[in-house]
Amino acid sequence: MNNDNAIRVFLALGQETRLNIFRLIVQRGDTGLTPSELIEKLGIPNATLSFHLKELARAELLLVERQSRNLIYRPNAKLVQTLSSFLLENCCGGQPCAPRRKKIKGATT
Repeated sequence: MNNDNAIRVFLALGQETRLNIFRLIVQRGDTGLTPSELIEKLGIPNATLSFHLKELARAELLLVERQSRNLIYRPNAKLVQTLSSFLLENCCGGQPCAPRRKKIKGATT
């Protein structure tokens, strides 16, 4: 991943409705959601949902599969993992990011 790819993803998620759509789809995982399920959960018009799904798919955040007459939207977990790795690749100077526990004198662990 490079800066341009990361920026594309962040721009897609930088809008509240798209972020809500993506979070709902992520919650369903590999099961995915259809547009009608998303409309029911979010209460937004079909045209609005269509616009936002197109933007999320363009940013490659969603995988789309046609099953008979329905489209199923699933999260692109590989992209999310790649983005996380990209963001953390220089984290903490190469050391583990977990905070070190201080030993308390006289305490048992």
